[in-house]
Amino acid sequence: MRYQRKTEEKIGEILIRVSALSEQQLKRALDFQKQEGGLLGEILLRLGYVTEVDIVAALTEQYGIPYIPVENYELNMDMAKVVPENVARQFNILPLDMLGDILTLAMSDPLNEQAIEDIKMITGKKVQVFISTQSAVSEAVKKLYRKTDKTEK
Repeated sequence: MRYQRKTEEKIGEILIRVSALSEQQLKRALDFQKQEGGLLGEILLRLGYVTEVDIVAALTEQYGIPYIPVENYELNMDMAKVVPENVARQFNILPLDMLGDILTLAMSDPLNEQAIEDIKMITGKKVQVFISTQSAVSEAVKKLYRKTDKTEK
């Protein structure tokens, strides 16, 4: 499942256009990236220039990946049986629902093709992906697997 860009604009350009970032901040972040390496979005977050929602919105625009605010989503406890907890935590993936042979996931990094391929292989399902913030997915994963631990004991 390789996502194709919907726009040629880079993430920094999108963030500047929507006034979430200044050109000077982008230049500083790119200089930092040259020195330290890493993903630009993560660097912008670490420097405090943008929010997770800003990054998700830019990726949604850049790749057309639909956004879902998982913090407002009611967790389906049965999904904890579909995706093993260690896999959900490793890839920061929240299994949301399953309709027929299609498994719906929220991910903070939907461009991680290896994670998507692993989920397909583990579950034997087709995968539909939504993007959400890293902190929201991580928190929801904790809740989903904590609740299922309690109900199974």
